[in-house]
Amino acid sequence: MEQFRKMGEGLGSLKALMVFRDNIEINPRQCGLLFDICNSAYETIAEELTQSLKYEERHVKWKVMEQPFREICRILKEVEGYIRLCLEAKSDEGLMLWSKALHLHHNRDCVEFHIHNLISAMPAAIEAIEIAGEFAGSDQEDTHRKRKLVTSKYQKEWTDPKIFQLKFAKQYLVSNDLTSKLESAWNEDRWILLNKLKGKNSSSWSTKQDRQLADLIAKRLEGNWKLFPSSILVGSRDYQVKRRLGGGSQFKEIQWLGGESFAVRHFFIDNVDPLVPEISRLSSLSHPNILQLLCGFADADKKECFLVTELMSCRDIGSYIKEICGSRNKRLPFSLPVAIDVMLQIARGMEYLHSERIHHGNLEPSNILVKPRTSSPAAGEGYLLVKLTGFGLSSVRNNTRKKSSSSPKSDTLSPFIWSAPEVLDEQEQNDQKQEQQVSLTISREKADVYSFAMVCFEILTGKVPFEDSHLQGERMSRNIRAGERPLFPSQTPKFVANFTKRCWHHDPNCRPDFSSICRILRYTKKFLLLTNTTINNNPQQQLDAAALSTPILDYVETDSKLARRFQSNVDALVPVSEVPFQMFAYKVAEMEKTRPSKLKETTSESSGSDRASMSGDEATFVEVESFPSPIPSPDRNNSSSCSSSRRILSSSPEAAGYKRSPVSSKRASSDPWKTSPKHTGTPKGRGVRPPPLGHSGSGRNLRMNSESQLLNMMSPRVTRKTTTGHASDSELT
Repeated sequence: MEQFRKMGEGLGSLKALMVFRDNIEINPRQCGLLFDICNSAYETIAEELTQSLKYEERHVKWKVMEQPFREICRILKEVEGYIRLCLEAKSDEGLMLWSKALHLHHNRDCVEFHIHNLISAMPAAIEAIEIAGEFAGSDQEDTHRKRKLVTSKYQKEWTDPKIFQLKFAKQYLVSNDLTSKLESAWNEDRWILLNKLKGKNSSSWSTKQDRQLADLIAKRLEGNWKLFPSSILVGSRDYQVKRRLGGGSQFKEIQWLGGESFAVRHFFIDNVDPLVPEISRLSSLSHPNILQLLCGFADADKKECFLVTELMSCRDIGSYIKEICGSRNKRLPFSLPVAIDVMLQIARGMEYLHSERIHHGNLEPSNILVKPRTSSPAAGEGYLLVKLTGFGLSSVRNNTRKKSSSSPKSDTLSPFIWSAPEVLDEQEQNDQKQEQQVSLTISREKADVYSFAMVCFEILTGKVPFEDSHLQGERMSRNIRAGERPLFPSQTPKFVANFTKRCWHHDPNCRPDFSSICRILRYTKKFLLLTNTTINNNPQQQLDAAALSTPILDYVETDSKLARRFQSNVDALVPVSEVPFQMFAYKVAEMEKTRPSKLKETTSESSGSDRASMSGDEATFVEVESFPSPIPSPDRNNSSSCSSSRRILSSSPEAAGYKRSPVSSKRASSDPWKTSPKHTGTPKGRGVRPPPLGHSGSGRNLRMNSESQLLNMMSPRVTRKTTTGHASDSELT
């Protein structure tokens, strides 16, 4: 109840700001859209509460909603900060106004950051209300009716995008009205600002610099990007170089436009004209997790170029982790929810780059910049804003390699520890044939996924990969190419470690792409919000709790079966409006995982014989497998090489008392919703089945009086075949 009250306070703060919506000159449409969608979220949650719960049960049955509601409160605070920034640009005069216009006119944070975060958090809030509502019935019959109502929602027939849009769009904040605004608000704000600039003649600007800045922003709004004379930058009276950034000589922090801080990349080049198309392309990129290139300047006589970007507090994630673990004497740098959030932001930035046909090629901690999200309330301390840099303009990369401050050993380990095995193979062949460069047929995108996995290891453990290894240099490179990987500590949750290992799989074809990684991490965040792993802010205690709360699905395997349902054009960036459907499809797959055992037990109880029980099991499998898939199954040739890495993730049927025939073993990797006319044996992963929600073969009371029992039923555990102690992480599990 307290978090719901704070949610109302957050919405009230937004309403107070939007009283002055007519005063917003920069991004007024996006600010209005943010307010509307936040208001819709609050109204939706309020309606769900009144329909499902009783006020007098708030101290007992509502605890499951605490973490999802706290997450939404944190998001509302961040939305308030964004609207305040746009509103205050009106009150600024002169250069400060230009500074905010330069920062915000090309900014997509409204949809791709704030609305994305809110839409991603809504399924957890709605599901928490549904879980609490199931146990809020006045008697056993009432509880059964509510449970049946919730179960009927997550049916396979709703996993069609068009049907989902018709039935659940309003509840998940993706109605046609809001979705159309997601597409149009950004373009409308650019058009409004451009008309304001064009509506003023030259005499309207007080100084020559104002006229130059107006022309600069107008060119960007029109898409006619160009390099401006460097005199506009270095000739400004308020231009000042503050300090160098990193270990190289190209990057500096400057003050400009009334004392506002920026970062600038300053380099010398004989002829900048060949670089203009690439610089123009980089300037067109816009994503909240990509360092934004704001403008560029050049001087042909001095043969120098200045690229101005936003400033990200001068810290990469490696130095941030080192500072956190060192100064505070912490074993782990982040709580588990914060770590997953950081990983998701990195993955979203990479997903955007790959959708623009740009591979990073140098994804390592020194190229991942972070700063605290200071607008977060006390409950959200530790959350970071993440932006990627270090891609593009490889021809003018600094000869002085930036120091990776992750560890004192980083310089001796780089660049091997972040590079995929296939990239190291290519480098070795190029070294052997220096006269002729060799270009192997490798997937640069999947090589980025490998580098991402190594970064995830450092985020989750606070350790640089291989920092304890006695092998360095070329011997380290050989070991990585042979399959050596860093070892996760035993307390790392298995489902998180297994996901990371899949991303650094030796075979690039077995690594998920970044769109899949984003879906997996979003659902992992939802899982953590709905379990007790986020109740305590101590990272170590959260890991211990997460070890006891294991998802009933292997998210990587589930996503590989559902991926083709989500989007026909796999190369395009997934719209934010499709996120709720993706998470809904995951939930349906999760419900299907628990539904078969319930049907089996029902059949067994009604028949009263072992034979009937066996028949019930067969009928159950036909029920699960008989759902016709609207898409073809994934190519088995591409997934066959990865099958060995999947077996350890599910329980052994033989160990659980089931026998598997060769036919059922081959069918285990097929789509679980595809029609299966014949079946023998038990499908993979169903050897040990979690108890269905609210049903027990022993006939215990359906009413759960303990909060801990409620949380346990939210996340039924699946017994997995594991080894004790430190499992070899070279095992591709």
